[in-house]
Amino acid sequence: MSKKLKAASLFREGYNCAQSVVLAFAEEMNMDEKTAAKLSSSFGGGMGRLREVCGAVSGMFLVAGMIKGYDCPDDDERKAEHYRLIQSLAEEFKAKNKTIICRELLDLQEGPDYFIPEKRTESYYAARPCEKFVADAAELIESYVIK
Repeated sequence: MSKKLKAASLFREGYNCAQSVVLAFAEEMNMDEKTAAKLSSSFGGGMGRLREVCGAVSGMFLVAGMIKGYDCPDDDERKAEHYRLIQSLAEEFKAKNKTIICRELLDLQEGPDYFIPEKRTESYYAARPCEKFVADAAELIESYVIK
């Protein structure tokens, strides 16, 4: 199964956008699924339903950091290269979806959303394009990072 389909399937299981992307790459990150799910749990709904950076985008960045990130604070060359990768991923996501901001992707009003998540029903999935964003993010990170 492609990472795109795996991430979309995980979203359909009830994981948030960030978790769906991160869990799709848990093996490549050498991370157990429980740790991957917990690490990315805060980023759904545009960071805890604040509707800021899309959870799928945050998940994509987490995967990029785990696989291609830097760990030495004074390695300016690796840091710059990593930030270039992150900006490229963001630009590619924007090219497909016009923005990386959750509220703009979902055409919501400014500001945070109620903290209690909506129940996942067929009408929820039909009304929300989040599954597409999750699939797009997984496809992008796979093409940029998994080679």
